[in-house]
Amino acid sequence: MKEKEEEAGPHGKRAKSAEEALAGLMRYAARAERSSGDALRLMRRWNVPEADRERILHRLCESGFIDDRRFAAAYVREKSSLAGWGVHKIRAGLRAKGIPSDLVEEAVVREYETGAVADRLQELLDRKLRSVSGTAYEVKGKLVRFGLSRGYDYDIVVEAASRAVARTGAEEEEE
Repeated sequence: MKEKEEEAGPHGKRAKSAEEALAGLMRYAARAERSSGDALRLMRRWNVPEADRERILHRLCESGFIDDRRFAAAYVREKSSLAGWGVHKIRAGLRAKGIPSDLVEEAVVREYETGAVADRLQELLDRKLRSVSGTAYEVKGKLVRFGLSRGYDYDIVVEAASRAVARTGAEEEEE
């Protein structure tokens, strides 16, 4: 009984052995792209001995289960196209996942060199415009705040919000 108490971590859970952690992380990383930061967080939660964590992470990277460059590229693609996030929010998300700054910049630059950022933001603001009401000034302010909360640059957001509000003004005059 004492052996189990000694193996327990700070929350009373038994620490996983290095072999159990490696097998669990292989299953975890095989289901979706994972970062090295995700793996380290999970190993801490599993109370894997600190001495084993780096060795396990190295094996996962060597065998191709975890690749921070590949993860960063997939994260940027997903968040920019599916979630409609801007550069600033994506950078913050990647940093929170423990991705090194050079890989963050490489992935962001590769995705945003296409120049589709303004078009993507315009679509996002046009969609948001349908659910916003008020004077033109209030609507523009709401759209600007929304665009900034999504992580886009201020200058691009102001231009796109102005275009969206101007189009609705022109549509109202036509009716």
